[in-house]
Amino acid sequence: MHPGCTRLRCSPRNFKREVERHLTGKETEAWEIIYFKLYRSQLSVVEKALETAGLMLGTDKSRGYCLEMICAHFLAGANLEDNQTDISSSNT
Repeated sequence: MHPGCTRLRCSPRNFKREVERHLTGKETEAWEIIYFKLYRSQLSVVEKALETAGLMLGTDKSRGYCLEMICAHFLAGANLEDNQTDISSSNT
């Protein structure tokens, strides 16, 4: 039984997770729904990025997973640029 559940009470989120685990036999990861504002001019770029990531990662992947991989890719590039900046400034 999930730590957040007792025999007599369980939060709705934990209850749903327990039912899903019981029915599928699989543990599910905790999740959150996030909201943020996009301008219409930005929507096509975001949709195209999610669609492209889905094609690259496999169509069975969720949009959340695709967004996570897009963000991870961005962060990897940002870290690379940070390291190059540190290296070039230390050489002068």
